[in-house]
This record gives sequence, structure tokens and C-alpha cells, in this order.
Amino acid sequence: MFKRIKHKKGLEKYLPDAHEEAFAQVNCLDCGNCCKSISPRFKTPDLKRISKFLGMKESQFIETYLRLDNDGDYVVHRSPCPFLQDNNECEIYEVRPGDCANYPYTDSGHFFKYPNTTLQNTAVCPAVNVVMEKLRNLDL
Repeated sequence: MFKRIKHKKGLEKYLPDAHEEAFAQVNCLDCGNCCKSISPRFKTPDLKRISKFLGMKESQFIETYLRLDNDGDYVVHRSPCPFLQDNNECEIYEVRPGDCANYPYTDSGHFFKYPNTTLQNTAVCPAVNVVMEKLRNLDL
């Protein structure tokens, strides 16, 4: 597992290129580790959008697929995500939760703002490792 990257001033500006390079190398459909091992938080807009997409009442959607975690957030009952298909595609991709759309946060300030989460994500997402390695190798 990687150690944290020392956050140097201006390092954020390299994230978009590192992110693009990582996802040129890593195909999410070849992996699916995030959907197999962690759950996104389902916020109120996610609940409304996804339940409508599935033709369910919000309460039915919550009862069928979700539970409250220790932080009071809705997450899936268990892993893997119930919307993950055998080919690693997402059944609700068009309306997926915001956490899914933004994961693994390698192109945003969250990458440095939450270093423990970023470090944990190295065990889940190969793209995070590519980004970390690229940033580590910068000559700054």
C-alpha cells in the first residue's frame, strides 16, 4: 500500500492530467472493485432520482436496497452493490449516486482534503495508485 503524498503547494494543478492518464490506463469495467467492496452514500437527490428511474416509491427503494450506517447515511445493505451486473456495468449508471459519479475523487480537491480516504482508496481502485505514482514522480 502507498504512503500518503506530501501535499506540496500547487500540486492540485497536476490532478486533472494525472486523472486522465490514470483512466487511459485503467478501465473501470475490468475492475469494479469499488462496487464490489464499498458503498456510496445515497443523498436525498439520489434517492429521488434513482427510485423514480426504477419506478419505485422512495420508501420502497430504501427498504429494498438501503440501510443507515453509523454516520446516519443511506448505504447499500451489503456488498457488492445490488446494481452491479456480471459484466461490471451499473444497472443505474445514468442516475447513479453522486458518490459513484465522483469516485475515486482523483480529479478534485478531495484527493488532498481527505488523505486518509485517498490512502484507503489505493486498496480499492487501481487508478488511485496511478495518480499517486504520477504525482510522486513529479520533479517539483
